[in-house]
Amino acid sequence: MAAEPKPRHYKDLLVWQKGMTLTKLVYKLTASFPAEERFGLTAQMRRAAVSIPSNITEGQARRGTKEFLQFLSHAEGSLAELETQVLLSTELQFAKTEDVKPALEEIDQLQKMLIALKRKLAASSPLVTRH
Repeated sequence: MAAEPKPRHYKDLLVWQKGMTLTKLVYKLTASFPAEERFGLTAQMRRAAVSIPSNITEGQARRGTKEFLQFLSHAEGSLAELETQVLLSTELQFAKTEDVKPALEEIDQLQKMLIALKRKLAASSPLVTRH
């Protein structure tokens, strides 16, 4: 069985592509938030969303597995932060449950993908300590 080729560019990573899709969903979702939230929850959610594919990009560009894993962990943290903020946006009635459903589905898929990628990278690198 041949080993899978390592992506040459972050744009080749499905997890990065999903992160970009999620970011666009968040921008569309927050566009309808109250104007007074422009510097509050809207900005927070957009920063968290942008951070996800950005950390994947930076980690992949580092070329070291240990560093890549660290940046994937940062992306996971931003994803969890974003999930909390999306849920909060419905509780504050800035968005309807049906409007946030696509974002929550993307978040769920992305969480699973990040866990799987981290596991695969950790298993393929003898230099990474496993807990």
